[in-house]
Amino acid sequence: MAEAADFQGTSPSPARRWLRRTGAVLAGTPLLAGFLQLPAGSPAEAATPAAPRAASDDGSVAVSVDSLTPGAPSEGDTVTVSGTVTNKGKKAVTDASVGLRVGSLLDTRSSIDTAAKNSGDVDSPAGAEIDDKYTEKFSNLTPGVSQPYTISVPADELDLGQDGVYDLSVTLTGETSDQPWEQTLGVRHTFLPWQPDELDTKTKTTFMWPLVSTVHMTAETGSDEEQTPVFHDDELAAEISPGGRLDRMVALGKDLDVTWVIDPDLLASVEAMTTRYEIPGENTDDQNVVGGHQEVAKRWLTEVQKAVADKEVVALPFGDPDLASLAHHGTSVTGSLRHLKEATDVAAGTVESILHVVPSTDYAWPVEGAVDPSIIKVATSAGADKVIVRGDTFEGGRDLTYTPTAPRPVGGGTTAVVADARLSTVFDGDMTRAAASTQAVQRFLAQSLTLALQTDRPRSVVVAPQRTPSAAQAQTMAEAIGALQDSTWSQPQDLTAAAKSKPDPAAGTDVPPASAYPKSLRKRELPRSAFEQIARTQDKLDRFKVVLSDQSRVVTPFGRALNRGMAASWRGRPAEAAIYRSGIETYLDTLSSQVRLIEKSETKLSGRSATIPVTVQNNLVQGVEHMVLRLTSTNPTRLQIDGDAYEEQPVAVSGGHSQSVKFTTNANANGRATVVAQLYTQDGRPYGQPVTFDVKVTEITATVMLVIGGGVLLLVLAGFRMYTQRKRAAARQAEERGQDDTADEADADAADKGAVNPAVSETRPTGESAPRTREDASEQPSDPAPDTAPESADPSGTGERVDR
Repeated sequence: MAEAADFQGTSPSPARRWLRRTGAVLAGTPLLAGFLQLPAGSPAEAATPAAPRAASDDGSVAVSVDSLTPGAPSEGDTVTVSGTVTNKGKKAVTDASVGLRVGSLLDTRSSIDTAAKNSGDVDSPAGAEIDDKYTEKFSNLTPGVSQPYTISVPADELDLGQDGVYDLSVTLTGETSDQPWEQTLGVRHTFLPWQPDELDTKTKTTFMWPLVSTVHMTAETGSDEEQTPVFHDDELAAEISPGGRLDRMVALGKDLDVTWVIDPDLLASVEAMTTRYEIPGENTDDQNVVGGHQEVAKRWLTEVQKAVADKEVVALPFGDPDLASLAHHGTSVTGSLRHLKEATDVAAGTVESILHVVPSTDYAWPVEGAVDPSIIKVATSAGADKVIVRGDTFEGGRDLTYTPTAPRPVGGGTTAVVADARLSTVFDGDMTRAAASTQAVQRFLAQSLTLALQTDRPRSVVVAPQRTPSAAQAQTMAEAIGALQDSTWSQPQDLTAAAKSKPDPAAGTDVPPASAYPKSLRKRELPRSAFEQIARTQDKLDRFKVVLSDQSRVVTPFGRALNRGMAASWRGRPAEAAIYRSGIETYLDTLSSQVRLIEKSETKLSGRSATIPVTVQNNLVQGVEHMVLRLTSTNPTRLQIDGDAYEEQPVAVSGGHSQSVKFTTNANANGRATVVAQLYTQDGRPYGQPVTFDVKVTEITATVMLVIGGGVLLLVLAGFRMYTQRKRAAARQAEERGQDDTADEADADAADKGAVNPAVSETRPTGESAPRTREDASEQPSDPAPDTAPESADPSGTGERVDR
């Protein structure tokens, strides 16, 4: 992109030019005298200079500027510069001197960039050295050893004239044994903003202060009433502990005029830590252990509440979704935009309930502010009408010699709030070294002042730094903002006011095409497979939630976890992101499988109809309802379920219980029939795995029934006959007993009278049968012959049984 922010500055005044030229002449006079006094010699000797000269591009001595105060001096101030000098060479440096030099005025923003790029180049122009009394001497610099220096000089002695940014360099001169003449061995260029008087038109600067972290919470919760949350690590505790990254962000930001940009997921995660929470054990097979940073979480939230009081707060969608990845890979997956809408809907309520402030949800912030038409469309699809973009991916406008104001209407009621790229990226990199931090602060102030001096037009400038600054980066940002708020050319402004300011009609409003989207960012986007897995998990969640008596216990944690699954913080960590998304789906599958059908073995049925029980088991802590159980016969010709091929019955099972559902079956033929039991939701979608078992039918036919009936009739008739015979035998015995009793009575009467009956006393003729005994009298002609032969009076043989 063509330079659209260079200041077309005026040339130095005639008086100042005369002073510089005079100084140069005076400085060159001793040099000329030295040349004139040189004896004749070899050309090499004649070329030996007597004045300081550069040894190499980087120099053999490293010079650092670790502190420069004040960063933007005014008249009457004393500028103090401190740092270290380190001999990188193999030879000792003698007669070393550290001094300050004020170079030329850097009147364009691109010239500041060039100077920053060549900040250690000893060949870069450094200007004339300030008075020798503002130097620090070193008799000897040992190789590899660092020596500190501090130089203080009144601002009036710096000979600063025109307002603007000056190249201020710290140089080290000295000699070595193999080059025994004074020369410049090391330099460090930095920037000195000079604006002692208040500008009539100050730049209104908005600094976005992000509270964003990576994903820490999982979808898993405990089975207790409080639903104890489970974190996949305890790194968040380190971030919010004293000295941690987020702790420093809050401590530094509370005293600055900034707009807080907060991911609601961060607040929700820390709030979850204020009570009981769990983290995985050290080994994969270990049980979860209870986290112990409740007091740390409570303290941090309290500090955030104090810091944002009476400040503007912008809430990002929950989980800070990656808008560019969603636009490039997710929109073709059904339901992806639904998650963005849900993340936006819950953002305001989450922030308000925890921080007790009403945030703005009108802003979308793509990664690094890079946009194309599809990103703009996705970013605004959930309700945001302002998109934070960065100037290096957005046209500034044609033939502009200044940086235009931030808001740009891009059509459809959407405003692109263009953050200044130079100011936003100056804090990237390692800020743990004091030299890097100081250089970043001075460069930030230099760019801001140069921007302010470009035009008298009122402008709003937005600074959107990196999403997750380190503690050192946050410290550097705070120093720069503090210096800027005390400056004479800028004043703070919140983001809403900047977005509502009057757009510059000359500023460009064309959204960059998709081809212009940075390839380095596109390579780090979430793939399409990530959104497909999220959609698959959401579909399972939709099927699962309809059977629950308390859906919120599952829908809320899983819904927020799916939002986290598309977070921008997963960029550059594809493996970790895939593990997290798979963990959500696996845990949901585990919960869903807790409601299932109990396996059945083969069932045997005898008869035309029977009842088959099927058991539904619910191992969840809550009840399930709105389900139906369908039992289907795969061979309805042989076996019917309630007179048809299948039957459905409603199912409701309390948590931790089982329930048997009974189905009536009808058999039409003998044999084996396969039956399938399947749970369904009320909308007709299968739930869980089916249970298949065999039913063996042994049906009883009419012929078998006739045979069995005939047998039963014969048994009844036989029993009746036996009963009749026994009754007749009893009657005969009773009659015989009556006759015997009458004869006995007659004999007794005759004996009493002493009469003898001649017929009785006579000897019976031989061969005449003896009178029948009582037993013989009981025999009838129709009685069957006895089973055994008559007893013999002969002695029994050996081994015979004798009846007695």
